Amino acid sequence: MYSKTTLPNSLRLISSPMPGVKSVAVLVMVEAGSRYETKKINGLSHFLEHMAFKGTKKRPNSLAISTLVDGIGGSWNAFTDKDHTGFYIKAESRHLELILDILSDMLQNSLFDQKELDKERGVIIEEINMYEDQPQAMVSDYFDKLLYGNVPLGWSVAGQKKNIEEITRVDMTSYIDRMYHSQSMVIGVAGDFSPGHPGARRAIGSSNEKDSLGTANAGLQNDVEKYFGQIKKGGENKFLPIKETQTKPQSYVHFKKTDQAHLVLGVRALPRGHKDKYVLALASIILGGNMSSRLWTEVRSKRGLAYYVSAHGVEFADCGYLAADAGVRISQTEEAVKVILNEFNKLRVKPPSLVELGRARDFLRGKMVLSLEDPFRVASFYTAQELLEKEIETPEEILKKVEQVSVADIQRVAKDIFVPQKLNLAIIGPFKEKSKFDKILQLAVSS
Repeated sequence: MYSKTTLPNSLRLISSPMPGVKSVAVLVMVEAGSRYETKKINGLSHFLEHMAFKGTKKRPNSLAISTLVDGIGGSWNAFTDKDHTGFYIKAESRHLELILDILSDMLQNSLFDQKELDKERGVIIEEINMYEDQPQAMVSDYFDKLLYGNVPLGWSVAGQKKNIEEITRVDMTSYIDRMYHSQSMVIGVAGDFSPGHPGARRAIGSSNEKDSLGTANAGLQNDVEKYFGQIKKGGENKFLPIKETQTKPQSYVHFKKTDQAHLVLGVRALPRGHKDKYVLALASIILGGNMSSRLWTEVRSKRGLAYYVSAHGVEFADCGYLAADAGVRISQTEEAVKVILNEFNKLRVKPPSLVELGRARDFLRGKMVLSLEDPFRVASFYTAQELLEKEIETPEEILKKVEQVSVADIQRVAKDIFVPQKLNLAIIGPFKEKSKFDKILQLAVSS
């Protein structure tokens, strides 16, 4: 069960009670990320996420905040993506009001102290250095750049080191003022949120489940409004839309002395909310979603070319892609690319079997069930849908649609997206030229 409430200041609250747990997770998700940035401030969304932990008017430094969360045995963190940023705390449910207090304080009253800001520059630059030493992570950035070019969606979420060194406190406060407002925020609360509301706790044991939820939500809404009700309203957060005009395969090879080649090979696919999104989800599972998938079987089990290999879909409001990623033996990188391309083509020319589709359905169902036993995952499940898709589907509604996907649907979508002319390949490894990879992609077009 979940409930959606819109506060007087237009802030949305999505609450989901989980009577069987004794913890609660609060997630604040904001429609702000690297695709909302300009070239000058690329990396600011992520920088801002760091600075939210560095002190507020009420709690003047990071130690004052961390001591509170650590003192209740809570787990907390934040994350930044292309189109959203999130801040969360999960703890024993009797500390719910403290969690709301801390998160609201961080998001509304951060000091952005100049000394702390200058220190955090070094931390973020070291984070960038860490990723640059991890080709498995960096190859995804190169793939995004290849796919979308020199526009916000093609830029790194972490930003460039030069930008991090030059971003000012004014840049940060201006961004907060423009992007962090009630219409761009959703608060998700999941778990046991009855503490502090004795009537709600009594109602949980009653026979009327709707009354239970309503009573608990009333108390929760009051607390959320107490701490977040002062967040101002704002306008629509806008981003630069993507215009996809690719007509031929393209590749990018980054030379780096490595002991393993890392690659991402994929095609443009579907935007978020598309009617075929669950068809695509099942197709990606069949291709490379687990250790019995086609890519795992062909690339790793049969040929021993890779340690890791998988497939995944990525969706944005106006575009998306499906890609395979792998870390492969350098001497057999070309073979690995050919094998992956062959698996793309096989799904396009022949539908999967009913047994294979059934396994993919059960895998998706099982992963969903397991994830929704955790309050943070439940909060994320509902909050992300409300913020990014503007509507919510329950697990039951999703699984019903998944059951309706046919083998013909899989092949239909595969034929639509696995178009050879729109192949994209990014590789990191000890390769000084990319002509041999371009040739493989061209052969895929002509075959």
